[in-house]
This record gives sequence, structure tokens and C-alpha cells, in this order.
Amino acid sequence: MLFQVGGDGTRPTFFEMAAAQQLPASLRAALTYSVGVLALRRPFLHKVLDYDDEFFALLMLVLETHSLRTTDASFSESLYGLRRRTVRIAVNKEKTRTDSADRLRHSGLEKHQKVLSVAFLVVLPYFKSKLQSIYNKEREAILQASLWGNDDAGYFDGGETSPVPRGALGGDASLGAQIRKRIEAIIAACYPWIHAGNEGLSFAYQLLYLLDATGFYSPGLHVLGVHVCRATGQELMDTSSRISRIRSRERERLRGAPWLKALQRVLLSCMYTMLDYAQTGLIAAVFFFKMMEWWYQSAEERMSAPTVYPPPPPPPRPKVAKEGIPLPPDRTICPLCSQKRANPSVITISGFVFCYACIFKYVSQYKRCPITLMPATVEQIRRLFNDL
Repeated sequence: MLFQVGGDGTRPTFFEMAAAQQLPASLRAALTYSVGVLALRRPFLHKVLDYDDEFFALLMLVLETHSLRTTDASFSESLYGLRRRTVRIAVNKEKTRTDSADRLRHSGLEKHQKVLSVAFLVVLPYFKSKLQSIYNKEREAILQASLWGNDDAGYFDGGETSPVPRGALGGDASLGAQIRKRIEAIIAACYPWIHAGNEGLSFAYQLLYLLDATGFYSPGLHVLGVHVCRATGQELMDTSSRISRIRSRERERLRGAPWLKALQRVLLSCMYTMLDYAQTGLIAAVFFFKMMEWWYQSAEERMSAPTVYPPPPPPPRPKVAKEGIPLPPDRTICPLCSQKRANPSVITISGFVFCYACIFKYVSQYKRCPITLMPATVEQIRRLFNDL
């Protein structure tokens, strides 16, 4: 368990609520990475990555529905020992001045609140993710169009965007494609404002919750009329008996031939076992795959670490040709003019240094190095700015 029973009051701290809210996003990132690692050896898993929004929404739909049905809490809230309670305001007509804590009464979630909770926990994040992907796609297309022009934007998109140039949605494009592009353009224009408003409202609620000015951590909880409270020890013990009663009623509702009932019981038992260990299994899988990532990354780093070799020896000095110009005893003297080098330059084919004017004139005329007689061109002459 990721919590401690019997904390200071029933109101969760800001950090508990923040951790519970961020857990699904962290879980999705870990699962996406894990599937990506497995897809390196099993290419068919790339289909899962192509529809990661749908697969994760389906997984969270099963987990959130089961958690709300059995514990009156979301999947992440149940990991932290939190429970959702309906807020009921009891009005006392005899007392005009009552404390706010005395006027609030909490009870279990009603059926419509559980359905709406699933919508806020699964459906809305799914649509938000799809809108974010559409916005990113449109923004990238607009950026490419501004850089390369409308005609070339479809080529650099890699075929993901419509081949019809933006602004040329005419008779060549079908009506469905035109409507789709219009909707995507509207989403791209409106989404930043919707996202900013949602994030600003969520930040305001979180700030008020941190300052103990409200009991609702998010706008969604306020719309549902739900407070998140710490679970008592008795509630945690009653959860198992509640789950047993729910499953007993489900087994009693089985209908059909004896063999069909037996098959249904086996399937229900497998489903119950999978749901019971879903929380622990997912968290353990995340830690396992992160450990495997560290293990293989360390092994690859050790295998790919470059071996340190001593520096290679310099190449042998080119030999002086018998018919070539002899080298002067003083290394600062130009072999061509027998004067101290002015504006020194090297010919890269042999490595010998001359005056720039001397070597340029000689190579232009004879197309060779004057000392080694190796073929050379003026393009192989390089100026030296530090003559030793």
C-alpha cells in the first residue's frame, strides 16, 4: 500500500491528491516504454503503439470501473487508501450559525456518480489526448508550410497530412476531406484556449485546496459533488467482504446448462484474479521494466565503450628525390629561393614548407613538388600562420 491508515483527519494532503492524480500519466508512460521495448523483438506490437490512446483508455476503463464498483475510489486513489464520498449539505433551521464541518455529511457514491466518475477519469482524458495529437499535427503542418511553402508541405509530412495544399481545398478534394480539414483547423485554433482555461481552472482549485479554502481538489470533483477522504481502518476491512458479496451475487445470477455455468464460473474466477492483482501487477511491471532498461542500457554501454588505444606513430618522412631540389640545412630557409621564408605555405602532398609565392609559381608551372617530385596542384597548397 502506498499510504498510511489513520493520518491527521480524513482530509487527504495536497501531496497525496497530486500523487494520485499523476499516477495514470506515469503508468501510461511506463507501459508505452515497456511495449516499445518488447516491440523491438515482436514487431506486431507496433500496432499497439499505433493505437496507444485506445488501448490505454480500454485498460483504464476496466480498472476504474472495477475500482469504483468495489472501493468507491478511482484506481490511483485506492492505491493511496483514499475513498470518494458524496457531499450532502444538511441545513439546520434552528441554528443560523453553524460550523461548516457540521453542515457537511458524507455518504457512499451513487450509481450515476460512479458512471460520471468513469467519464471524467477515462473518457475526458482520452478526448484530451486525441485533441492534443490533432493540434500537434496541425501545428507541425503549419510550421512546415511556413518554411517550405504550401506545395511542399505535404511532401515533408511523410504522407500523414492531406496531400491537398492548405488553402486549395477545392473541387479536387472530396467533401469528407474538406469537412475533416475544417474541423481540424477549428480544433487547432480553439484547443490552446480550451487547454489554457482547463489548466488555469485546475490550478485555481489546487491552490484553493492547498490553502484549505475548498474541499474539492479539481473541477471534476466539484461537478460531481464528491469529496476525496482517507479510508478508515474499518472501511479497508469491509472492502474485502463487500467484494465477496458482489461476486457472490454475480455467481448466483449465472444461467444456463451445468457445463455452461461451470465455464462461466471459471471465466469469472480468472477475471476476478486478474482484477485483484491488477494494481500490484502493474506497479511491479513498471519497476521490473525500468530495472530491465537500466540493466540492458548498462550492458550496452559497457559493450559499446570505445577501447583506448595508444596514438598511432606519425607517417614516415617522404624521401627526397635525386633529381629534386636539395633541402637546406636551416629549416627556416625556403628550398626554392634560399631565403628566410616569407608567408610560409605547405604543400600537403609531401609536407615541405616554402614561401607562398615560390611554391605557387613552381607548382603552377611544373605540377609537382620540387623536393619529392610527386604530382601536385595549387589546390594542395595551404597557408601556415605559425611557422616553427
